[in-house]
Amino acid sequence: MPTWVIRGRATIGGVKSAEIISLRHEGLGNSSYIVGIAEGQALVVDPDRRVHRYLDAATTRGWDIVSVLDTHVHADFVTGSLELRERTGATLHLPKVAGVGFPHRALTPGERLELGDVEFEVIAAPGHAPEHVAYVMRGAPTETPHLFSGGALIAGGAARTDLIAPERTEPLTRAQFHTLHEAFADLPDATTLLPTHGSGSFCVAGGAGALATTLGAERATNPLVAEDDEEAFVTWWPATFPGIPTYFERMRAVNVSGPRPLGDIPLPPALAPDAFESARASGALVIDVRDPMAYATSHVIGSLSIHLRDVFATWLGWLVPADTPLLFVAGGESMGRIVDEASLVGYERFAGVLDGGIAAWASAGLPLASIQVLNPEEARRALLDGALPLDVREPDEVEDGAIAGAICIPLGSLEDEIGDLPPGRPVLTYCGAGERSTSAASILERHGIGPVVNLAGGYGVWRAAGRD
Repeated sequence: MPTWVIRGRATIGGVKSAEIISLRHEGLGNSSYIVGIAEGQALVVDPDRRVHRYLDAATTRGWDIVSVLDTHVHADFVTGSLELRERTGATLHLPKVAGVGFPHRALTPGERLELGDVEFEVIAAPGHAPEHVAYVMRGAPTETPHLFSGGALIAGGAARTDLIAPERTEPLTRAQFHTLHEAFADLPDATTLLPTHGSGSFCVAGGAGALATTLGAERATNPLVAEDDEEAFVTWWPATFPGIPTYFERMRAVNVSGPRPLGDIPLPPALAPDAFESARASGALVIDVRDPMAYATSHVIGSLSIHLRDVFATWLGWLVPADTPLLFVAGGESMGRIVDEASLVGYERFAGVLDGGIAAWASAGLPLASIQVLNPEEARRALLDGALPLDVREPDEVEDGAIAGAICIPLGSLEDEIGDLPPGRPVLTYCGAGERSTSAASILERHGIGPVVNLAGGYGVWRAAGRD
């Protein structure tokens, strides 16, 4: 996983070579942090379930993880806080009003924690969540503060306020307005801002793509900070929120009750084709994690294509119902990574992986399906012959252009809106690059809609070919 390091701040307390290490999940658009706070000691801020990353980083540096700080109860991933506590004996800190159902040290805004040789001030920062806090880390008096802001303020934006309940969105949006304008007012412009959520996260609205910034930069350029009219902010900002992945509805409840350790979840067994088919027939869903072209060439009938890439976890969580037993078809992809990503969004029922892959399935004489992949010229001819263009991109992408006559249904909404497609007509699926549209094609196939063809390379290739 990508990491970056701030090091060499030799005057923070007694730390001779202090480090703040960011471990980022590109697909979720999130960062968590491991911080050296004293010789041989460290803490972690907003860890996700893949705790081996923090343990490995600490072991490499000879650190013991002694504290874990969460800024809020997360809605987009399963927390790793409890497992870190169980694995290391660290003290787990959470906002007092989080209402979680497991032991922790409850923090009150205004409280100051002395951890190792540094101090953390707890600042109330409601909006993204009602219990949200931020942590200001200070060392020696001359040191620049570091603000771990969660989703209260990010580079170019902030985290959305509509994830609790519809009736809570307006009051939380008002709280967010006051957080942006008041919570950090006493901190200097030079304060380093270290957010958890960032550009690419469905938890945020806005975002400049930077991994870290400063309060001064955000005060000067962040459009949310620039809006000083509360009523205008409450009207305007929620209208910019992206779609909500369906799995967000259950993540907060999982994190409030406390997830079980990842190490307690059995890995998927390797299954011969006949056993794999038996599990599929018993209700397990086949997830094909191979690249789109491999899936298009041949796949298990009824399987769902979700290519193993940075955004795999998001789309798995969005497209697959909770508690579904999962079967996997892979083509050399790491089973460890597949399980890591699936567990990150709450999946724990792993029914098996096809031993020998699709070649073993074919050798067993079991039925296969394929999807035709078209280049722009072939797609143009298919449209002239009556194929319906189905655009599965997000609305903000469609605003930049679409194939004439397309029905636009974001991939995450396709299962719910599939009845809007006219029956008995061929369908041309497309997205931005060809991966979401392959998922869409697999969903249409499972519902018996089609025939389905897919535009290779997506709308970008279509536009580059001059087909606008």
